Amino acid sequence: MLTLPVRQLAEADRAAVERLLAAYPIAAAQVAERVAIRGLGWRADGRLYGYGSRRHPEAVLWSGGQVSPVGADTAAVAAFAEMVSGQPRVCASLVGESGAVLGLWDLLRPAWGPERTVRADQPLLVVDTPPAVAADPLVRQVRPDEVDLVFPASVAMYTEEVGVSPLGDDGGRGYRGRVAELVKAGRSYARIVDGTVVFKAELAVVTRHTAQVQGVWVDPSWRGRGFAIAGMAAVVRDALRRVAPTVSLYVNDFNTPARRVYQRLGFRQVGAFATVLF
Repeated sequence: MLTLPVRQLAEADRAAVERLLAAYPIAAAQVAERVAIRGLGWRADGRLYGYGSRRHPEAVLWSGGQVSPVGADTAAVAAFAEMVSGQPRVCASLVGESGAVLGLWDLLRPAWGPERTVRADQPLLVVDTPPAVAADPLVRQVRPDEVDLVFPASVAMYTEEVGVSPLGDDGGRGYRGRVAELVKAGRSYARIVDGTVVFKAELAVVTRHTAQVQGVWVDPSWRGRGFAIAGMAAVVRDALRRVAPTVSLYVNDFNTPARRVYQRLGFRQVGAFATVLF
């Protein structure tokens, strides 16, 4: 029987949840955006569990298409694992602060395993000033009528990064919907040359604290020419001016070229994420 202090949170807990998430303005961005958009009621696209007292949760666990712990120490990780281990796994990934994610997965693996891959060390980076390097003047927001143009590039990026195609059983309708959603929101950027997407990136998560960049990609035939650093300089400048006071992202520790780009753009490390992919 579950004896640890974990319960599912509801809309009545929203103020306490938002206070907790605000204590982790960069690391909690993905969960904070979901709570801000959908709340914790029937419209939410997942469940949020809290660890600790009823009025002041010490940590939370988002459980939906993605599972993400926030503020979880060893005791909270054990409590969350006990809560969700009896449920069937419906998530595609575990993502969040590395210690919590890896600890959670150690406990959940017997019930939810096996994993497809584990990215154990993903530096969490942030920048709050415009880059000193020149921005690509041809990188711009993608227009709604260009979704069909940028969609193949998004599929290529996802397949290269995650190791599987995002097209899935629905032929890509769900993933295309996400691409179109980001374009409509003005959160998709690209450099397009003669109908070819040379560079692309998205603000996949936006909160009042940060705009989190994902999906950074350069067409393989255009790599090695500086399009990544100039393109990202353009994205960071626009996001800081128009969207949020900081820009953040997380990157695989083994991706040396990308880490060099982000260092030159002025990003600094503020933590480490881990991702478990299924």
